[in-house]
Amino acid sequence: MYLISGTVMAKELLEIQPLELKFTFEVKKQSSCSIQLGNKSDQYVAFKVKTTSPKKYCVRPNVGIIKPRATFDFAVTMQAQRIAPPDLQCKDKFLIQSTVVAFGTTDEDITSDMFAKDNGKRVDEKKLRVVLISPPQSPILLPRNGEPFLETSLQKDVAPTGVENIHPSNNVADDVEGPETGKVAGELRPTKDVQGLEMGKDTDELRAAEDVSSRPAKEVTELKIKKDILELNLAKDFEELKSKLNLADSQLREAEHTIKKLTEESGFATREKDRLKHVLEVLQGRKNRARTVQVGFPLLYVCMVALISLVLGYLSHR
Repeated sequence: MYLISGTVMAKELLEIQPLELKFTFEVKKQSSCSIQLGNKSDQYVAFKVKTTSPKKYCVRPNVGIIKPRATFDFAVTMQAQRIAPPDLQCKDKFLIQSTVVAFGTTDEDITSDMFAKDNGKRVDEKKLRVVLISPPQSPILLPRNGEPFLETSLQKDVAPTGVENIHPSNNVADDVEGPETGKVAGELRPTKDVQGLEMGKDTDELRAAEDVSSRPAKEVTELKIKKDILELNLAKDFEELKSKLNLADSQLREAEHTIKKLTEESGFATREKDRLKHVLEVLQGRKNRARTVQVGFPLLYVCMVALISLVLGYLSHR
């Protein structure tokens, strides 16, 4: 893509391959594809990936720095979907932004402000659409009259992006001509010349199928062992938890007994304090009464002395 302004033409900073994100869609299964970014400039370029459905896709990494004339790959993973869209049509899109940065800039230095189109700053943007592909069909062995044959042979062609494109190839029987080769009810039969070869091939495929069928049994055994180990661990944890609960219960009972004992001792101390206070008040009253009596006695004595003095004075003057 070229930006034309008068006679000046500016190349894009990045070359993106491929221009579509192709995902092999299967219900409740993840699918991934890779995108390659090529820096066509002689400067360091930072990029950032955005999407219209951020909860549906996972991009690793979604930002990065590309050296001059270097390439950078990132992976996009589509999360498992519960239902398939009608006719595998998808309207999701991705946006790749790129801009020139200074030498020494790292991934941690990348911010959203770098990709803001302000002050005449150059920011390239490229939109990529999402394409969903049906999953490939596996070869199927169909027996007829006790003679197995390969109904369809599929050849797998892997594209550079990592997305598998499946194209059907010609049947083995189409390349073999003989008096006993023919079509019966739209089906192909192998000739006698290749029957032994196909029988051997079918036998190898059946053996491979038996090996595959033995894998689930092994996996079931491993799962059972893991389950038993998990149950033992759970039982052990349960016993430990039970012992801890019993210990906590005993400690709680001991604490309750201690609190009860301390409460009784506190009540006894309060009663002793009240009794001592009452005794102190009684003794204080008695002391006050004794002081009153002691104070009154000298006054009477003085009065009697005064009276005797008056009598003696009167008698002396007489």
